[in-house]
Amino acid sequence: MQASRIFIIGSGVVGVATGRGFLAAGHDVTFIDTDTSRLDELRSVYGLDARAELDLRDELDSFVFLTLPTPNVGWEYDLRAFTAGTTSVGQALADSPGRHTVVVRSTVPPGTTEGLVRSVLERCSGRVAGVGFGLAANPEFLRAASAEEDFRSPWMTVVGSRDPETVAGLVGLLASFGGELRTFDSPAEAEFVKCAHNIFNATKISFWNEMWLVAREVGVSLDPVAATVARSAEGSFNPEYGIRGGAPYGGACLPKDTCGFVGFAAGVGVDMPLLRAVVATNERLAAVMRREVEGVVGREAVGGAGRA
Repeated sequence: MQASRIFIIGSGVVGVATGRGFLAAGHDVTFIDTDTSRLDELRSVYGLDARAELDLRDELDSFVFLTLPTPNVGWEYDLRAFTAGTTSVGQALADSPGRHTVVVRSTVPPGTTEGLVRSVLERCSGRVAGVGFGLAANPEFLRAASAEEDFRSPWMTVVGSRDPETVAGLVGLLASFGGELRTFDSPAEAEFVKCAHNIFNATKISFWNEMWLVAREVGVSLDPVAATVARSAEGSFNPEYGIRGGAPYGGACLPKDTCGFVGFAAGVGVDMPLLRAVVATNERLAAVMRREVEGVVGREAVGGAGRA
């Protein structure tokens, strides 16, 4: 495998794990960060090539990974640091004789790569995405406690880009690490994967915590119950179960037990806001589906009358 030139923009947990993983695989890696104390640590403790500015003037071909922080402020993502880092990359592209591939690895709202990132890079570099530089989303799935191990042995790798050449280049770079690799024609789909991935994990944790509150009130040990449900519920052992969006649940069991258990829990003094939300979402989807079906039937009736 030919070594690639790689720049890591942002040197937090994700950036260090990503960069050191590429280093271990034989690639030429430079870390970029604006925090001088962090740069000193990267150099003195880890022995890494760490710099305060991205300089592409002597670089003909590289991968530039954005691993910048995207924290939340209230109910919104704070993309100020991410935007600042992207701006510095665009400015560096303007001075380079080569064609580089910019890869969004940070967790960002769907549409960020082709919206914010593309517009900033094009404005600052004077180049057009897909022509003057490659652009892709490659979200990370790293756990903080085992980030470097997770990078070296990924369970899943996701790449999203409009440009087949960019996809091929990233696949060539990442395939050697193993694991399942999925590609998307839209960066937004790759970004959506990461957001849904994290939110699903959070929802599952909150679900079992909500059930734990009820179990505690009725004197049931939740651990063996949860371990059994992890094997008995199709939603646990079948990865295809329940992932077809746009269709509410129905049948005899699910509506009955979701509503009935809300009342049961209330009877032992436990409110279940997550379960109430599950029921409310299902009712809302059912109403949406009814309106859409009625709309189709109405249009067909009008069309049929016209043909008559």
